[in-house]
Amino acid sequence: MSFNTHKASVAGVLITIGIVFGDIGTSPLYVFQAITSQGTNFNHDLIMGGLSSVIWTLILLATVKYIYFALNADNKGEGGIFALFALLKAKRIKWVIIPALVGCATLLADGFITPAISISSAVEGINNINPDFPVIPVVVGIIVALFSVQQFGTSAIGKAFGPVMLVWFIFLGYLGVINVAKNPTVLGAFNPYWAYNLIFNVEGGFWVLGAVFLCTTGAEALYSDLGHCGKHNIRISWGVMSSLLVLNYLGQSALCLQDGFALAPKQTVFYAMVPKDILPFAIGIATAATIIASQALITGVFTLMNEAIKLNLWTNLKVKYPSDHQGQIYIPFVNWVLMFGCLLVIAVFRKSSNMEATYGLAITIDMVMTSILLCYLLLLKYPKTRPFYLGIFAIFLTIEGIFLLSNLGKIVHGGWFTLILATSFFMILFLYYKAKQLRKSITEYISMKKVIPLLNAVRNDPGIQYEASNLVYPTRSNSPNKLDSTVYFSLFKKRPRKAGVYWFLHLDILSDPWGVHYTVNEVIDKHCYYVNLQLGFKEEHRIEYMMRKIHSKMIEKGELTGESVFESVRGKFDEPDYKFIVLNSRVAMDNKLTAFQSLCVKAYRFVKSTGLKPAEDFGLDKTNVMVEYIPISVTKQYEQEIIEDYEDYSKDKSTLKMNKSDRMEKG
Repeated sequence: MSFNTHKASVAGVLITIGIVFGDIGTSPLYVFQAITSQGTNFNHDLIMGGLSSVIWTLILLATVKYIYFALNADNKGEGGIFALFALLKAKRIKWVIIPALVGCATLLADGFITPAISISSAVEGINNINPDFPVIPVVVGIIVALFSVQQFGTSAIGKAFGPVMLVWFIFLGYLGVINVAKNPTVLGAFNPYWAYNLIFNVEGGFWVLGAVFLCTTGAEALYSDLGHCGKHNIRISWGVMSSLLVLNYLGQSALCLQDGFALAPKQTVFYAMVPKDILPFAIGIATAATIIASQALITGVFTLMNEAIKLNLWTNLKVKYPSDHQGQIYIPFVNWVLMFGCLLVIAVFRKSSNMEATYGLAITIDMVMTSILLCYLLLLKYPKTRPFYLGIFAIFLTIEGIFLLSNLGKIVHGGWFTLILATSFFMILFLYYKAKQLRKSITEYISMKKVIPLLNAVRNDPGIQYEASNLVYPTRSNSPNKLDSTVYFSLFKKRPRKAGVYWFLHLDILSDPWGVHYTVNEVIDKHCYYVNLQLGFKEEHRIEYMMRKIHSKMIEKGELTGESVFESVRGKFDEPDYKFIVLNSRVAMDNKLTAFQSLCVKAYRFVKSTGLKPAEDFGLDKTNVMVEYIPISVTKQYEQEIIEDYEDYSKDKSTLKMNKSDRMEKG
């Protein structure tokens, strides 16, 4: 996707419809099914109250909060919970990490549930034609196929997303119109009194809000996909799409309020409003729409995790770029974890009606976190209008708080699953973050002025044997004037490492897909160099191959001799030997860690185990790589008194002499 898609245009609007509105656009498949207790309660006040709540939720939360306020709070064109975190982090506000991690954890939990419930809701429409048709194998097949094709990229099929979703929304509006025409009294639901009546006068009405909230579960995507489409395209398309959504909800309510209306076995409210002669088309277009919605969510999770990696909230994972656009990414580890999670949801809950209890709770929490961060950002950005923003967001947080309380009733019916997922994700993210803070408590870098004399001393020490002709250390230092403390430790604090040429290699990833560039800074003439290697984001990390090419070019220019330091093989081979030292830090055993700090360290190691191994990350031949573990101190060291136990040999000898003389006297 090019940058031009951010400009308001017909093409931009069409792409936006395909990317942004999948989740919120497929919610009519299950919202009124949940409101009516799986089609068993068609009480007039319940239907009108539920419809009124849906309408005003879409107006206040989706439209006012996200479309109006949130889209203006972008971080260099990017949106979402981590965009807010990055903006507030830049202002050195520490507490914002908590709502940011909670939001991330709940979105990840939602990634397990959305594809399962959306696709199941659509495919279950087949039971309206054949009640005995086995739906689960079809749903499982679609999900496995969906996640399997991610590795090949979705740019080709992505071009069809917009037109398919446009047909879907038009179809939703058509179904709404033909049903509202039969019972136009439902238009009275625009009066918020019916929502008030549901909460305070209808028995169990408060808990129905947990089902109502499902209508806005895709609202977060309106903000998080800002970087893909641009706010103008989102706002223009939302004006039309939201009208078609509301039309469909009006039509479902009109159908439910018809005299004598009842659902057939395995029928849903949505499919009951579809004329029988177009039911196969409805099932087909609904299934296509839910697949697109799931695809959008998968892409969103990829983007979320990629942002987490960039913000150092997760370890480096293998990231692939199926197209030449950096925003279109594929993360294998995340992809297969999501697929396993979706299949687990299907195995545990089996049908969409059972999954509804798991759905909504996580996103409610995420919306609350977004409101907190967004409100605080606006208060800082516009200090003169603080009372206005406090009042507006007090309303948003009150509404979301009510939805959160109503969703708590779902915990015993399946919400426990979402809660366990979100809590687990949060704890891992939080502990990893705290471990990174521990890691930062040590000195990160050492001036190269301190390193150079020691390198010269080691090089001139005849008592130290050469380790390699070329010793290469990948470094995090982005300057030739400083060196990682862990590299310093490896070079000097164990057995000093002696080499013909030392190389400190820093790797940068460019925003362009292709191209390899490098600069070489001399640290010690002909004996030590700092290399900054810049790779396009689609370039393979063949670091050893690239280092050898840099070395050859320096020989051609006369900057190096290229000779081996080992006399016995000097001149026998075209290229001298290389050795790459990749460092992993470990908390030293003599650190006095608390129980919580120990837990953080274990979480850190677990997260690191999910990421790339050092040799794979740098594209190195494993035969030339040494992975070394460096002890670091992150807390106070143990202080323990040691008492030497010894024998007083002089006393023993005098005693022995006395005993001998006593025996002689007695003799």
